[in-house]
Amino acid sequence: MSAAAVARKDFLDVRRAKIVWFVVGVYVLLTALFFVQVRLADAGGPDGPPAVLRALWNVAFVGAVFVPAVALVSAYLAVAGERESGSIKFLLSTPITRRDVVVGKYVSRAAVVAASLALAFAVAAALSAVWFGSLRTGTFAGIAALTTVYALAYVAVAIGISASTASRAQAMAAALGFYFSTNVMTLVDGMSALAALRYALNELLGLGVGEDATRFLGVLTNPTQAYLVAVQLAFPAGFMDLPAADGVAWYARPEVAVVVLLAWLVAPILFGLRRFERADIG
Repeated sequence: MSAAAVARKDFLDVRRAKIVWFVVGVYVLLTALFFVQVRLADAGGPDGPPAVLRALWNVAFVGAVFVPAVALVSAYLAVAGERESGSIKFLLSTPITRRDVVVGKYVSRAAVVAASLALAFAVAAALSAVWFGSLRTGTFAGIAALTTVYALAYVAVAIGISASTASRAQAMAAALGFYFSTNVMTLVDGMSALAALRYALNELLGLGVGEDATRFLGVLTNPTQAYLVAVQLAFPAGFMDLPAADGVAWYARPEVAVVVLLAWLVAPILFGLRRFERADIG
């Protein structure tokens, strides 16, 4: 038995989980509703941004909020659930390693999440073609690719959490804590950890740290912030008053955010695997 065998078995199990498909269904519905909203409002006019771009901008925003929920719900119990039930002991009694378990679980949960995103973007593509007569292929492909990487980064976080915890309650608490601190509070700027850091460095200590430096710290420590910066690459220059590339430091540019987002695919898995390999399963 190997990581591939673990992935196949786990995929069959997770696809029967109703809560996963409920969350996926809500995300697909929200994606469609954002297109409906732009279609009904049609406020761009001939001098405003094209409707399809505004709809895709909305898709990126709802993705920033909701994709992490889809990923975390799909994967946070992947290992911890089996540890609590005791079934992990049987799994490890076969010729597989703990690394096989973690990697296999990640592959299966990532496949489920990627499939849900493919469905959502298929709906978005159909609505774009029917309602707006244009798909804006470059922008659409860029958003789809970056959103998928973003989702898989949160799957990696969920698997890392699940491999690091011994019970459902611990995994749920850690997943909720991570979601609120890196997602919900990020979108409320005054409540975010980055806002607190900016206040401490500049207001309390008077260090005068620039906006680019604090922006980079946010990107480095927060996958949601990295996604929101990286997704700017998908849109044409000047859209929605996005900052020009030459107006920010190199380390605060969207290209760097993409690299950081890719790093989030690996780092949580390595952390969780290290903890899982040292855990006393009993």
